[in-house]
Amino acid sequence: MNPSDIRLVVDEWIAQFEELGAREEIRYVQIFENRGTLMGASNPHPHGQIWASSSVPHLVATEQESQRECKAANGSCLLCDYLSLERQQNERIILENEHFVTLVPFWAVWPFETMVLPKCHFSAIAEMTDEERDALASILQQTTSRYDNLFQSPFAYSMGFHQRPSDGEAHDEWHFHAHFFPPLLRSATVRKFMVGYEMLASPQRDITPESAAEHLRVATDTSWRKT
Repeated sequence: MNPSDIRLVVDEWIAQFEELGAREEIRYVQIFENRGTLMGASNPHPHGQIWASSSVPHLVATEQESQRECKAANGSCLLCDYLSLERQQNERIILENEHFVTLVPFWAVWPFETMVLPKCHFSAIAEMTDEERDALASILQQTTSRYDNLFQSPFAYSMGFHQRPSDGEAHDEWHFHAHFFPPLLRSATVRKFMVGYEMLASPQRDITPESAAEHLRVATDTSWRKT
């Protein structure tokens, strides 16, 4: 899909976030997308889902608490501060445009896990300007293209947005962002499994975040698509 087509998807995400989030019984709207049979998807192409729940999911609540604590302690946004440090170091950033950055977070669990972060602070997808909607569509296209180019094959992943709850509160602590969780490790057919120590104690990295970012930065060769 080209960015103009993806922009239509972004607009629909926003419409659904606003419609579902306005319902009295809804407290959180989770927008996500799965791709590939390795992620248990019956359809090989990327396809999205939206789940709306009456409570805030555990992982989202954990992120919210961390952002709230940072705001209370430092008077600043946790992910704004983090993005500033990443841009200064420029070791784990894969690509960026005027409004968004794609990077490999230093705490990444999956080998080629990434985050997409807006440069401007806002708490939910519906707060984006028209230019930011176009920029999000563009960086999603570039990010997924690099994934495909990495092993010259359609790249499996789960992607989803984290943002403020739909409970009527402002949640100024929240910084909207997206997570990409891809299972692939060394090729299009070799995946990482969470077993043993990783399930019982702590995940272990198979590749450094810096190395993962470098691999994705240079994954721009599209000649394989013509064969």
